Amino acid sequence: MLDTNVLLSLYEYTPAAREQVLNALKSVQNRLWLPHQVGLEFVRGRHRVIAERTKALKDAPGLLNRKLGDANKAIIGAREFVQDLLIKYARDTEASESLASKISSQAVDNLLSDWKKELIDLVKGLKDHDLAPASVDAHDPVLPQVAELFGSNIAEPPDAEEIQRRVGEASSYRFPNRIPPGFADAGKGTPLSAAGDFLLWEEVVRFIASSQERKRLLFVSRDTKEDWYEPEELGRGRRPWPSLASELRMRAGAELRIETPGQFYRGVNRFLHAEITDETYEEIDRAAEAADVITITEREAGHTEPPSELALTAHRAAGLHSASLPRELPHLLRVLDWWLIGVTAQLGRRTPSTDEPRVSMTAATRSVEPPDPEWLPGNCLRLGEWPYQSSSWIAPWFAQIVNSSPPNDRRILQRLAAQQLDFTLSD
Repeated sequence: MLDTNVLLSLYEYTPAAREQVLNALKSVQNRLWLPHQVGLEFVRGRHRVIAERTKALKDAPGLLNRKLGDANKAIIGAREFVQDLLIKYARDTEASESLASKISSQAVDNLLSDWKKELIDLVKGLKDHDLAPASVDAHDPVLPQVAELFGSNIAEPPDAEEIQRRVGEASSYRFPNRIPPGFADAGKGTPLSAAGDFLLWEEVVRFIASSQERKRLLFVSRDTKEDWYEPEELGRGRRPWPSLASELRMRAGAELRIETPGQFYRGVNRFLHAEITDETYEEIDRAAEAADVITITEREAGHTEPPSELALTAHRAAGLHSASLPRELPHLLRVLDWWLIGVTAQLGRRTPSTDEPRVSMTAATRSVEPPDPEWLPGNCLRLGEWPYQSSSWIAPWFAQIVNSSPPNDRRILQRLAAQQLDFTLSD
């Protein structure tokens, strides 16, 4: 069984690697089964993954320019350091002035210019890939192949009362007692969205238990968080929680094995002779490693306090005064703070530090269907302030913040959202 993140990774691979991975999956096609929860998360998440990929490529030239600018400043700083030493300990003004003449900011730029052009050209060339948010509805190279891969082996959705019961069990019993899986998501978003991993687990356990012939479950996932894997101990690496295997054995009489995508595809290659190159394995491993990088999405933002200095810097870069925003909405304001942190870096309003979390949040989008049923049409914002009244969808948190903000802040927020939208959709 493949977790949602394994299927969404197909959007992150190059076309050649994607084809190899899909061919490898076809070699075990008769053993695959798609839980309803995975299918639901996959369909909802594909736009986000494509948008994140596109955003990273569009942001890259600007980030590269800033890094080269930092290199220039570092070299000039090194020159000034040596100049200070020459003056302080040798009174050698001639050597100091000679350094200033030889190592000027313009001279450094001239030295870096050839490298800069090569780097920028390489980065811009990466935009010519086969995925873009604006075209994914008309031509999605992954979705039809995933549908064909599973065929009729797709689970029916549980009824509404059963889902409600399972969400209640997760939030009232399993999560407070830190029973895996999914307890790390407690309090993130709505109870329904926080219970996603447990809903998947419960669906799988019941499916395995429904047939006496099913005695083994191989679960492939790149999720290695604490609610799936034990903490690492001295002398022993991390491993999936033994209680997961015990629960499946007790409730369904079956054995559980959990593998990462890299382990799984290498096994398929070894035993079923799938043609997967070393370069594709590197892409698989990179995608799995990228999942460990902290990325703040709307789901995490409402329950994760941003560093106060970083939030203040983002507010100032946006031209906002945080004191004028409604402070009686702490959950929404955390979301707003994180969005401002992300959008001000994305639009070049400030230079992000190397250690700050990555933010993947948009306040508005343009697509045939809303990215989530809760998103609102563009006309929920004031006519004359929001330019895409009839052709956009607005995140509900953004609509609430905007409509409760003072006029000046309201206009600033909407301009930022429109610029982000234009930036995301531009070539």
